[in-house]
Amino acid sequence: MSNINLIQYQTLIFDCDGVLLNSNRIKTQAFYDVAKVYGHEPAQKLVDYHVQNGGISRYKKFEYLLAIILDKPIEKQELKELLTSFSKEVKKALLNCEVAKNIKALREKTKKSTWLIVSGGDQSELREVFKQRGLDGYFDGGIFGSPDDKDTILKNEIDKSNITGKSLFLGDSLYDYQAAIRANMDFIFLSRWSEVSKLKEDFIGREFLDLSELCKIK
Repeated sequence: MSNINLIQYQTLIFDCDGVLLNSNRIKTQAFYDVAKVYGHEPAQKLVDYHVQNGGISRYKKFEYLLAIILDKPIEKQELKELLTSFSKEVKKALLNCEVAKNIKALREKTKKSTWLIVSGGDQSELREVFKQRGLDGYFDGGIFGSPDDKDTILKNEIDKSNITGKSLFLGDSLYDYQAAIRANMDFIFLSRWSEVSKLKEDFIGREFLDLSELCKIK
């Protein structure tokens, strides 16, 4: 995999947090801040679950907070309020956080490929952030996120022939890797901003620091 030829891929799929934006820590803190109304211990348990399950949507994580951590029925209004608070916490930060270097150079290097974002982040929020930051034009295949999970998004876009041919998923979590494998795609693990505590065996031979390192491949 270290001798990967990027131009062989018809489709490149990017996770957002930890791949295109340096936003993992921002969201981790936001999960704690939103959940701390229930106390430190539940908030910390949510953070632990979030870090261990990178790539899974905020919808699933707040459902886990309510149903498993707090052991209470999931009330739609309460869930909506948590999601709204979380969105307010992260949106401003996403508009100002560090963007991966060399996106333009990588786009030029793979100009015949279709690019998509497939993220656990909220879809409408992602589209607004990338538009405001002038980055949406790189992703000619579209920008997709929750409430649909990554497996559902990938299947839908394959069924629509928006994802075609040999495809590569660029992610920073075990969940990203598993979603790529289930969709019969190659995978690259980008480690610089990942919250994965140590390199998983599955990623050996598939690890690069970031998009800048990928751009150096001849």
